[in-house]
Amino acid sequence: MVKVAALCALIPAPAEACRLALVLAMDVSSSVDAGEDALQRGGLATALRAPDVVDAFFISPDPVAISVFEWSGRYNQVVLADWRLITTPADLFDLADTIETSRRSHNDFPTAMGYALGYASTLLARAPACLSQTIDMAGDGENNDGFGPAEAYGAFPLTNVTVNGLVINGADFEGETELIPFYLNEVIQGPGSFVEVAQGFEDYANAMERKLIRELSAIIIGDAGGSGAGPG
Repeated sequence: MVKVAALCALIPAPAEACRLALVLAMDVSSSVDAGEDALQRGGLATALRAPDVVDAFFISPDPVAISVFEWSGRYNQVVLADWRLITTPADLFDLADTIETSRRSHNDFPTAMGYALGYASTLLARAPACLSQTIDMAGDGENNDGFGPAEAYGAFPLTNVTVNGLVINGADFEGETELIPFYLNEVIQGPGSFVEVAQGFEDYANAMERKLIRELSAIIIGDAGGSGAGPG
């Protein structure tokens, strides 16, 4: 009996179950003006408080861990909300308040998406132990600074990470190409990965709500649709 008790003492207690570690990456590059940035922060907060999103977070007894950061140039990434285990609606509403009251750290740097993906991988390296890991890349432009997504996938431990995209459509800059094909072909990766589309920053909250519901529910019911663009 003593030997059994001694052996049991050597077995570590199981960590609290977590079904998904989710990183939300918010674009604050120079193409995003102050008004658009406010719509983005308020839109994310609104989506996190939406009743259907709350239901999706708690569709399973196993919680979701979440972290949020903003990104722009090569060395311009700032955490807005460090890892939180969302175990109650109050946790989710507190996260929404944190995002809504956050202040932009940079406003004059280009779009370094590869560096943002690399930074997201460092966040996932210290995330709570969860069954799945997902990065959400939101943006209104293509990579134009440093290495791109393909190089990031080769350099950082992202093989088993799902990357979804939220395209903010409507940017009108000289030389800007269609964003949806760029996200579909170069940004998203992993089984069931997808692109959601916001028709301008005014539509950010609606698009974010659709995206969160889809990826939080997919962990439970599976995603039979495969990769593809979401409704615009």
